[in-house]
Amino acid sequence: MGSLFRSEEMALCQLFLQSESAYTCVSELGELGLVQFRDLNPDVNAFQRKFVNEVRRCDEMERKLRYLEREIRKDGIPVLDTGENPEAPMPREMIDLEATFEKLENELKEVNSNAEALKRNYLELTELKHILKKTQVFFDEREGSLESGGQTSLTQNLLPEDSKGPIQLGFVAGVILRERIPAFERMLWRACRGNVFLRQAEINDPLEDPATGEQVYKSVFIIFFQGDQLKMRVKKICEGFRATMYPCPEAPADRREMAMGVKTRLDDLSTVLSQTQDHRHRVLVSAARNIRAWMMKVWKIKSIYHTLNMFNLDVIQNGLIAECWIPVANLEDVQLALRRGTEKSGSLPAILNRLSTHEAPPTFHRTNKFTKAFQALIDAYGVATYREINPAPYTIITFPFLFAIMFGDVGHGIIMALFGGWMVWREKPLSAKKTDNEIWNIFFGGRYIILLMGMFSMYTGLIYNDIFSKALNIFGTSWHGNYNESTLLTNKELTLDPGNKEQYDQYPYPFGLDPVWQIALNKINFYNSYKMKISIIFGIIHMLFGVILSVWNHRFFNKPMNIYCEFIPQIIFLTCLFGYLVLLVFHKWVWYGAGGADSVSPNCAPSILITFINMVLMKGYQPTPEGDPCSPYMYAGQFGFQRFLVCVGLICVPWMLIAKPFILHRNNKRKLMMSQANGGEGVIEEGGGEAAAAAATEEVHDMGEIMIHQGIHTIEYVLGSVSHTASYLRLWALSLAHAQLSEVLWQMVLRVGLTAGGTGGVGGVVTYFIFAAWASLTIAILVLMEGLSAFLHTLRLHWVEFQSKFYGGGGYAFVPFAFETILEHAETAVTE
Repeated sequence: MGSLFRSEEMALCQLFLQSESAYTCVSELGELGLVQFRDLNPDVNAFQRKFVNEVRRCDEMERKLRYLEREIRKDGIPVLDTGENPEAPMPREMIDLEATFEKLENELKEVNSNAEALKRNYLELTELKHILKKTQVFFDEREGSLESGGQTSLTQNLLPEDSKGPIQLGFVAGVILRERIPAFERMLWRACRGNVFLRQAEINDPLEDPATGEQVYKSVFIIFFQGDQLKMRVKKICEGFRATMYPCPEAPADRREMAMGVKTRLDDLSTVLSQTQDHRHRVLVSAARNIRAWMMKVWKIKSIYHTLNMFNLDVIQNGLIAECWIPVANLEDVQLALRRGTEKSGSLPAILNRLSTHEAPPTFHRTNKFTKAFQALIDAYGVATYREINPAPYTIITFPFLFAIMFGDVGHGIIMALFGGWMVWREKPLSAKKTDNEIWNIFFGGRYIILLMGMFSMYTGLIYNDIFSKALNIFGTSWHGNYNESTLLTNKELTLDPGNKEQYDQYPYPFGLDPVWQIALNKINFYNSYKMKISIIFGIIHMLFGVILSVWNHRFFNKPMNIYCEFIPQIIFLTCLFGYLVLLVFHKWVWYGAGGADSVSPNCAPSILITFINMVLMKGYQPTPEGDPCSPYMYAGQFGFQRFLVCVGLICVPWMLIAKPFILHRNNKRKLMMSQANGGEGVIEEGGGEAAAAAATEEVHDMGEIMIHQGIHTIEYVLGSVSHTASYLRLWALSLAHAQLSEVLWQMVLRVGLTAGGTGGVGGVVTYFIFAAWASLTIAILVLMEGLSAFLHTLRLHWVEFQSKFYGGGGYAFVPFAFETILEHAETAVTE
């Protein structure tokens, strides 16, 4: 948990591995997942590295497995996920895996090619069967007409008028796609000038295309013509429309004999096809049991060789040299993993040396399933600089709380908390279902954030006493009306005096706001003042907390000058101006009440906004007339004290602007003089080599550059304090907007529907649909859209207003070599 407040301490280490044990050692480090390797060959082409052939072999094995997987999914065979995580196989096992995959691929390709040839023959025989069946009717019509001694319409159309006697016509029979029939008929008519006769009949049952496996609808056609010239023209047109032509005997006996032979061959082909499909299914079922484990093994082998390509080759000692970042707390774990790797290979032990470097290490925060989502929110803004304080643990509380201030409603909070709780409760089965739905993945990844936001919204909803725009009267109101019946009936508006003991019990509502405010006409005015003040209070407290956190960074990085020249003037400036504003709010709440004297009555309470503006402008008030008990000041000596605070705040501006550049310039000048006194050899720092190296690498800035940088920092903080304070007013604005939208939805949908619905059966049906519409709009608008809006505003308050006070975010993430992460990314790529 300590690394959550500040990133882990990292160490740059050098690894000396024997060639025989390098593979097994990297495999053990991949299972451990705590080592980030550096590429020691950045200028070497990927195709010129040592293990490029092994990577190509892995790519080839992966291609074969993907082919097997496609065939398995094509047949609808489920791929078993037993949750097994096999270890990376040894290099000598690659040969066995390659032989297995080669055998499966060749066997499956041979089966597929045989099945495709059989299906093509089956399709041709099926089409021939339909041709013999459909064209029999055409021949019967023709032969019947010729035997009767007359000429059919066919001969009348195809023969000249002076022809006598029956004429023998040629014909072509075949099969064509049904949608091509109209164009095919038009082309025949135009190309042959009407000298051919086309008859076609549809095949009712769809036929399977052996190449694509799709079901297509076709039609049988027969074309009668006279002469060889028309025959050649008709065949070319058939080829152009990709029609399949089949030989069809003219004699009825030959056609019957051919039909019987076709039927026999179809029965034989059906048997062979069934056996082929059974054999293919058995091959795929046996492969489906192991394909996931095979794929994981290949991914691990490939990642290991990719990592080995990042190492340098030690030609003298026949080994590999690697550099890597390791968390200091896990150095012993890495040593144990290296020992296991060398024991597996039976070679000399690996050597791990810790190096000293001035390079900025990567940032590594240990997270669990609860803190992971909050850390992701921070990293989305920028990865923390190495070892600087991490905002994530504080965000766990402040983020859902600031969200709840804007989203405060018990009913809507319950809906959100139930949704988040359901995802947490069903966490394991939901995470096992891999999906590429990005919206669902975002919701599921932030399930704990949604749960906390819902629970905090329930709390603030109880404080606001707001549930679906209605109030809960749990403890009974503290207000009582002492008006008689006639006064209540004749007056639409009546005033309750909090100073009257008969109308107010002189004790506050036990928890939250009094429910009587829901029916008060001045409810908006009261809520407006209340929520605006609490937004300012929480905003200034949030910013003060951010400034205070910067002290831990200055102390950890041993920068006392930043404490005296930045933190102290910043905290004084923010406290003297905006911290005093918070004190004025509390003073006004406590001091001015209905039961006090005339000088401290609510009518005499000054406006805090006007008071703060006059304070900044150092403007006093005109003396009050005689007899007026009200005073423009809240306490004695207010004007002088406020002027003192403004003066102190103004002094902090040049303090932040000049102090640090002046001290840096003086130190640089002193070091330069001491260096010249030592003959240009530099200053020998106390503390040994590390201090001397740090001093040698310290950058000496130009005075102008220092002044510009500090000026930008000062202006940003001073102006940001004003703009950031105003930015927290979004808590007030969104809270009022959410409450008003909820009330409008109640008044305009549910209440109107219930009033117009009436009673009886019809009223029940109307009420059912009205409630469904109200519930749908509530979830769609008030929970989803308003929730997303409040989430984004809360995110901005943390990124800009809070983290800008202490968080640099200039680091880079620690990305260890971990099989778990590699397999997760690979599986995601496969599903996509």
